[in-house]
Amino acid sequence: MPASRTSQLKTNFAVEVKYEAFYTGGKIQCTKDGASMFCTCGNRIQVLDVSEGKVQKSLGQEEDEEVTCFAVSPDDQFLVAAYRNLVFKQWDLEDEKVTRTWKAIHVAPVMCMEFDCTSTLLASGSSDGTIKIWDVVKQYCTHNLRGHQGVVSVVKFHPDTNKLQIFTAAEDGKIRIWDLQTSTCVSILDKHFSVVTSLSFTDQGNTLYSSGRDSIVLAWDLKTLKVKKTIPVYESVESLISIPKGCVFPKLGVTDEPHIVTAGSKGILKVWAVNRACCAYIQEDSPLVPSESTENRSTITQILYCEERQTLTVVTSDQYIILYNLDDFSSVKQFSGHNDEVLDLCFCGKDDSHLAVATNSALIKVFTLATWDCQILHGHTDIVLSLDVNKNGDVLASCSKDNTVRVWQIDLDTGGVKCVAVGYGHTHAVGTLAFSKLDTDFLVSGSQDCTLKYWPLPETHIWDTSALSTIHPAVTERAHDKDIKCVAVSPNNKLVATGSQDRTAKLWNSSPLSLVGVMHGHKRGVWCVQFSPVDQCLASGSSDGTVKIWAISDLTCVKTFEGHDSSVLNVIFLSRGMQLMTSASDGLLKLWTIKSNECVKTLDEHSEKVWALASNRQGDMLVTGAGDSSILLWKDVTESELEEVREKQEDTILKEQELANLLQQKKYLKAIGLAITLEQPFRVLSVIKEVLSEPLGKEHLQKTIECFRLDQIDAILRFAVHWNSNSKHCHIAQCVLSIILKMYSPEELTQMPNIKSALEGLLPYTERHFQRMNRLLQQSTFADYTWKCMKLGDRFRNHPVGVPLDVLEEPTTLTSEQPAESVPQTEQSAFASYKPTLRTEDSAEELANRIVHAVKRKQLKEVRELQVSDEATPCTQKQSVR
Repeated sequence: MPASRTSQLKTNFAVEVKYEAFYTGGKIQCTKDGASMFCTCGNRIQVLDVSEGKVQKSLGQEEDEEVTCFAVSPDDQFLVAAYRNLVFKQWDLEDEKVTRTWKAIHVAPVMCMEFDCTSTLLASGSSDGTIKIWDVVKQYCTHNLRGHQGVVSVVKFHPDTNKLQIFTAAEDGKIRIWDLQTSTCVSILDKHFSVVTSLSFTDQGNTLYSSGRDSIVLAWDLKTLKVKKTIPVYESVESLISIPKGCVFPKLGVTDEPHIVTAGSKGILKVWAVNRACCAYIQEDSPLVPSESTENRSTITQILYCEERQTLTVVTSDQYIILYNLDDFSSVKQFSGHNDEVLDLCFCGKDDSHLAVATNSALIKVFTLATWDCQILHGHTDIVLSLDVNKNGDVLASCSKDNTVRVWQIDLDTGGVKCVAVGYGHTHAVGTLAFSKLDTDFLVSGSQDCTLKYWPLPETHIWDTSALSTIHPAVTERAHDKDIKCVAVSPNNKLVATGSQDRTAKLWNSSPLSLVGVMHGHKRGVWCVQFSPVDQCLASGSSDGTVKIWAISDLTCVKTFEGHDSSVLNVIFLSRGMQLMTSASDGLLKLWTIKSNECVKTLDEHSEKVWALASNRQGDMLVTGAGDSSILLWKDVTESELEEVREKQEDTILKEQELANLLQQKKYLKAIGLAITLEQPFRVLSVIKEVLSEPLGKEHLQKTIECFRLDQIDAILRFAVHWNSNSKHCHIAQCVLSIILKMYSPEELTQMPNIKSALEGLLPYTERHFQRMNRLLQQSTFADYTWKCMKLGDRFRNHPVGVPLDVLEEPTTLTSEQPAESVPQTEQSAFASYKPTLRTEDSAEELANRIVHAVKRKQLKEVRELQVSDEATPCTQKQSVR
């Protein structure tokens, strides 16, 4: 393969953005400046950056149970969370650490919490009907308030700290006012007929607004403790806020008189004039309400007011979080807290700036990739199964279980999406569809009714956005015997490929839908088909775990890729048709090179089935969606990795040259430090060898090691473990170890991060080397003894043959080599008991061997004689003999 083509091949993708669930239900809370948002997500509390739409902090531990509620202090310094196991944890928001944990005195889970304005008192309301007040600074429970029947739904401190009062409400429909000085209930407000869901004070604290699921809002005069106004709102109200005094919003009909904002089961915001007890404004274009019908509305569960940004934060039961401007209720941002199972997705918009996502719902979510602002598309009445976008990225198509196909127009300038057409004709759920590739001329869809439909689109491609059009299929063909799972259109619009659960893939002429051929080979159902953008072939993935490439000319299988252990759900071509990317139900992505038939890279980031896989137009970015509710953006890092390798090689070459220069200049301190930086243990070993080879080398080495930092000493210890495992280098390792152990105290050594593993590696080999040295010492002693015996043998080399050794005259035989006194007494006794006859052909070595054997025989004989004498000696005398 030419070098130019080889350089285009990709080797790796890395996760650039990971968009996961950050809100799964419950109350949320914002900081004073509105920059961050605290959301409950399982056993964690996620801190969302509102501007970027990304989670910046995650407060929680793996062993924690589910969070039932939490409260952030008004000064934004700490947070207290209540868990399902009745444990409170206090988190420091700056350090992200738990500063205190204590057991709640409640006997049921805590459902609501609230701080007072001084951030010192915390009120907790439980399912057991009790309210407890906690002094967070002194860390003890100050009050235990009983009286409610049922779950406590709201706790609220009076804004005037001098009054020391707390207002609580529960499922019994009663509002109780508690005096914290006497710990008694001073009044009961019982005008509601259902659970009270929200309480709100005016700025001065003289008026209290209460709402409930009895569809009324009450305005209470706190001086007389009587109802001033009863406002019928005609819906179950979940939350309300009072508009601050002095705010005038002409677009909302807000004047100087008191106004409140309510939200509830209808999914819209309403502004009410309190004095007139009438509705001043009703939100018309709510993104939560479908424009076509009143069904599928999301219930608003909470409203938050940010005074600094003048915005309202609306939370829904579908885990959507929407920010509105207070002056006109225009949408600022929308977030999707939980995506559920991601079924399909695709890039769309100008320069692939948006991402359309089909989740396990009838709504389509369109994300802006820069800020993760979410646009909600209403239209389908059942779960959306598949999405596709045209070549220009300005037309989106969707199909659903409601048996319909819908076409959406995308405004490339603003990113707004509007449904412009709907197609009817399928009798069962429509599971797949595809646009024509050259232009937006037609649409092809496949359904569970086993039919393939061809939908012609208007030639002008300019849709009337003011009215919803209806499109009709021009051709309908029964394509397979079972559900059609996938459909694809060729790059020239002439061919259409389909895959089905009947284990076949079929090729069709696009107009009209006439069968070209059937591709047999898969052992299970076919989940995906895709045409090559360059070659005359197509790829298919199946539940049998294989990916096959078929030649269009004769419909034969030319290549088979095996590597997945589960169903292959998606396949796309990359690198101008030279590579494949596949996703499977085991959560794995695999990158394949077609020519070599090998898997280049396996990516494992998802924990569930990867239902969706798509690439942008340039092919340098991928997006995946899975059953784990996560959306991952992958970036091609091939070039960056190659550049990083080149930079490392250049840096290594420069440092190697610098190291050689330092060694030549005998600057051993800098040389060892540089070798440690390069992580080259044997280069450090060679430098230490050079230091030890010089006169006074050990002293120089000790002075050099004394100049090292503690982290460098730790690195040398790690290197010494490797040196010590080799008998050739163990002496140097033991020398370095000896110097370090003498330099540092045990307390200082324990501060090193790798000291434990280093000692575990040093001890066994050190013991082995010690045993080997002991054996060597014994052998050297015996060799010395043999050498002395050889010197004695040389004295009798010229003695006449056949003459015993004991007839020799001492002065005559020993004066030439050594005096008789220099021979050890044990050797003299050995020679005295052994009198060999010398032969003229005996050499000194042979004589030495004979003498050694004689000594051994002599010792053995003495042992046997000792045993015999021991047996003959009485028991009373054995100890003395021994």
